[in-house]
Amino acid sequence: MPSILSLDVGTKTIGVARAYTTGPRIATPMLTLRRKSVKKDAAAIAELCRKHDASAVVVGLPLEEDGGEGRPVRLARQVGGAVGELTGLPVHYQDERYSTLEASRRLSAQGMDARRQKSVIDQAAAAVILEDWLGAQ
Repeated sequence: MPSILSLDVGTKTIGVARAYTTGPRIATPMLTLRRKSVKKDAAAIAELCRKHDASAVVVGLPLEEDGGEGRPVRLARQVGGAVGELTGLPVHYQDERYSTLEASRRLSAQGMDARRQKSVIDQAAAAVILEDWLGAQ
């Protein structure tokens, strides 16, 4: 079933979420990848795109409070660009300034404490990013 993948790119990990393009467009956390290099990360994400029949990729941009673009945004753009080149898929960018905070709030509401959130927070943030992007479409 065709899907859209979303990425929360950090310096150590990349959270991945997915939403199907048909039926209810609900973003679901999928997995967390350990960062290696832009090239290796893009190859791993390209494989996920093929496996999950992705039609597009949404990459979260960790903009600064004033909307400025620092080093984390450049990294997210590098990964997004490399994924686009490898897959030929459209890559969209979404402001993700508060995605991790919102993901943590949601996980806490499910009864998950901060220690248990560590392993899933990035993929939950990727789901928030995807939901925000879908809502803006």
